[in-house]
Parts: sequence; C-alpha cells; structure tokens
Amino acid sequence: MNKSILNHSDCLNFIPVDVAKGICNFHSKEILVEGNICENFKILAECKNCSCFTEPDSKGTGKCTGFPDNYWTFASLKAVNCEKYSLKNFE
Repeated sequence: MNKSILNHSDCLNFIPVDVAKGICNFHSKEILVEGNICENFKILAECKNCSCFTEPDSKGTGKCTGFPDNYWTFASLKAVNCEKYSLKNFE
C-alpha cells in the first residue's frame, strides 16, 4: 500500500463528525476526511493496513490470511484488537 493514498480518516487522531469532515484531535480543528495527512499522522489499525489482508476486490472486501480459515473481511474494518494484525510496509 502506498502511503500517499492515506487520508485523515486513517489516523488515530481523527474524530469523525459526518461523511465529509471530522476533527483532528491533535490540532483541535475541523478537517476534511479526504485531506492530506500531516506530520503528526498515526496510522489506525485497519484490515487494509495489515500484511494479512489479501485479494481485495473493487468494493474493499478481501481475505485475512492471519487465521487458518482465510476469513473474508472489509478493508475498512478496525483491527485495534486483532491478535494477528501486522502493519504492512509502506513505500
């Protein structure tokens, strides 16, 4: 995954307000979801950022190879409590 495609909603400091905007908990100001990430960006654990997430389709559904059954999962699923989560290497 290329780090340039990450946005504010992929950050631990992002607090969603609606589908288009949110609040940056670090800067304490309103921001757009699709904005560019800043130097204080902290990646949120989501399946799409995990090295176990494979074969995503056009809708963001893929497989998790971290478990023996290769369960399907959504790319946007939060993985903060997943015991198999392993951050992908970003370019």
